[in-house]
Amino acid sequence: METSLPPATTPLRPETLPAPRLSRPQRVAEAIKDWVMTEGWQPGERLPSEASLIARFGMAKGTIREAIRILEAQGLVRSRTGPGGGVFVNEVVEERAAALLGNYFYFQKLTIDDIYQVREALEPELAANLAGQLSDAQLQALEAVISSYEAPAANAEEERDQHVASLRFHAVLAEMSGNPLLRFLIRFTANILSEITVTRRLYDPPNHELWASGVAYQSQLLAALRDGDATVARDVMRQHMRSAKQLMLRQEAVVTQRFLTEKGKLW
Repeated sequence: METSLPPATTPLRPETLPAPRLSRPQRVAEAIKDWVMTEGWQPGERLPSEASLIARFGMAKGTIREAIRILEAQGLVRSRTGPGGGVFVNEVVEERAAALLGNYFYFQKLTIDDIYQVREALEPELAANLAGQLSDAQLQALEAVISSYEAPAANAEEERDQHVASLRFHAVLAEMSGNPLLRFLIRFTANILSEITVTRRLYDPPNHELWASGVAYQSQLLAALRDGDATVARDVMRQHMRSAKQLMLRQEAVVTQRFLTEKGKLW
């Protein structure tokens, strides 16, 4: 059933729509988003018909259709044809939001310093907030992640997989937070660092010091979370972030030097 329009005697004119420097379809898209929020429509609810949108916004059919395409590209609505079809409010899942944000940072040339500045600010507080709050099943899930790299890597490929798994520990921990913004930011940062580690080959050569340090800190953190000691959990996570940053910077320097040496040999 089509969502009813709120009472209106005159259509909304272009000059009343938000962000005048945007194109007309973009302005209509923003106005539709505001309207959906004001009405409190939930994912799965159908937007008014195209004719109703034309009447409400006083825009041409092409402008309305382009506005809907913009909202579809943002993942905020989805279209369905056939019986019972239409345009429906859609919830953006975390994976899509992270992918879109990742596209922005693709050209920002993030450094290890950039990433760990954010991690050191957020993750100690996450650890403190979760101390004593996790169930046995959640603690066991974290233990299972650590157990996947309980022995040092034998080669570069194993080192790569262990790097990714050790960062998954932090993503899994973040998932246990009741704060959706904190959860998203920490998981996103961990994923970005994982991608940088792989694409820049920061796992080759294997670094047993980085592995041993990570396992030790994560094991200490797990004990503090189980004991409900927020102060220790915060301190351990902060030390973990600072140690990992220094070891990753050293690893990056080794990889960079190796690349320059190999490049020089070509000449």
